[in-house]
Amino acid sequence: MLFDKFWPHVLSLFRVVVGALFLCHGVATIFGIMGGNMGSGHSLQAGVWPGWWAALIQLIGGALVVLGLGARPAALLCSGSMAYAYFSIHQAKALLPIQNSGEPAVMFCWAFLLIAVAGPGAWALDALLTRDRGAPAAVRRHGAAVRDNIPA
Repeated sequence: MLFDKFWPHVLSLFRVVVGALFLCHGVATIFGIMGGNMGSGHSLQAGVWPGWWAALIQLIGGALVVLGLGARPAALLCSGSMAYAYFSIHQAKALLPIQNSGEPAVMFCWAFLLIAVAGPGAWALDALLTRDRGAPAAVRRHGAAVRDNIPA
């Protein structure tokens, strides 16, 4: 299909955008910049549960996802943190995300789950670090599927 060849590149762009937005939340909350800590402009005190720890996950997890370095486990952790945020903070206010201001948590949760399942895409630092440089050209182009089918 025509769009299949673009999928790894679009997935990489999606990963970078979602990770950067998440990273910005962490930076804003931990450092109190960009309207951080719910628009107060003040940073959270280190170690405060759950806000500071969530911001730390946003900062580190968002950076790892942007870089594509350990993107799958980082995205899974980010997804779980947003599920926790939704069900522990937002759900108590009202049933639906539109009623409890939980849309960002839900969207981040599902976006990171997609990244965790689909992978980081073509432009990930992991791909550069784990590239099998000694493999035949066909293996480099097509990955393990070709390598595993090469007769011994």
